[in-house]
Amino acid sequence: MEKNIKNERVLGIDPGYGRIGWGMVEKQNGNWVHVAHGCIETGAKDPFIDRLSELYRELEKIIKKYNPSCAGVEELFFFKNVKTAMKVGQARGVILLTLFQAGLEIYEFTPLQVKQALTGYGRAEKGQIQKMVSISLNLSCKGLQDDAADALAVAITCGASLRLLSMR
Repeated sequence: MEKNIKNERVLGIDPGYGRIGWGMVEKQNGNWVHVAHGCIETGAKDPFIDRLSELYRELEKIIKKYNPSCAGVEELFFFKNVKTAMKVGQARGVILLTLFQAGLEIYEFTPLQVKQALTGYGRAEKGQIQKMVSISLNLSCKGLQDDAADALAVAITCGASLRLLSMR
C-alpha cells in the first residue's frame, strides 16, 4: 500500500562536517523543480562537538523553513583517511537523527545510485553531476557549490524514486 506523501517536497543531503550540502526540490505539474539549496559550513577551528551542534541547529532551521515531506541522504563511501571517515560518520548520525526527530521518512542512496540516476553512468565525475543537476532543475552552474549540487542530485534521485520507495 502506498504511503501518503503530503506535498512531495524532498530534502537531499550530502553529508560532511565541515561543509554539508543540502538541496530542496518539489514536484510541480509532474516535474521536479528547484526550491532552494545551500551549504551548512562549520568552523574548522571550532571544537568538533560544537560543529556537530551547529549542524543540528542549522539543519533544523532548514527543515522548519522548507517543510520537506521526506529526505534523501547520501551513504558514505570508502575513505582512505579513517579519522575523516569517523568524523563524517558522526556528522551523518546527527543528520539522520535530526531528520528522524522531524518526523521525515528517510531514504539512503549510494553515490553510485545517484550518479546512475542522474547520468545513466555510475562512475560519472563531479562536473557531469553538476551539469545534469543544472539541466534538470534549470539552474546556472555558476556559483553552485559541489556539495550543494551533490545534495540536489540526491534530492532528484530520491524524488524520482519516491513511488517505488513508498511501496516497500
